[in-house]
Order: sequence, then C-alpha cells, then structure tokens
Amino acid sequence: MAECENRIVIKFLVEALIAIFLHPVAFVLAVIDIVNRKDLGGVAKVLWIIISFFWGIGPILYILLGGGTLW
Repeated sequence: MAECENRIVIKFLVEALIAIFLHPVAFVLAVIDIVNRKDLGGVAKVLWIIISFFWGIGPILYILLGGGTLW
C-alpha cells in the first residue's frame, strides 16, 4: 500500500517538473490525454486545453483538478 502511494507521489512530482520546465511537451501530452478522454464533453475538453496552455501551472492544474495524466 505504501509503495503504491510513493509511486503516485513520485509520478506526480515528475509530471509537475515536466509541466514547469518542459511546458511545450507537457502541453502536448495533456492535450493528447484531454482529446482521448471519453468522460469529458466538448466544452470541458476545450476549457481544459485552454487552462493547460498557461505556462507551468496549466498542466499541473489539469493533473490535480481534472483527474488527468501526462502519460
């Protein structure tokens, strides 16, 4: 159980670092994930793509609040 939680925390930290330092890569990965999600409607997808565009914080917000992943 603790190993699984550690893995989730480490994955989030890596995603956050990618979002901050390699924003174009994080943005593309977020957009791919957003477009492929079946649980989001069209308007929600457009809003998450717009939010993800903001440098550094956008993809992090998508991961934390949108329930998305970068991989």
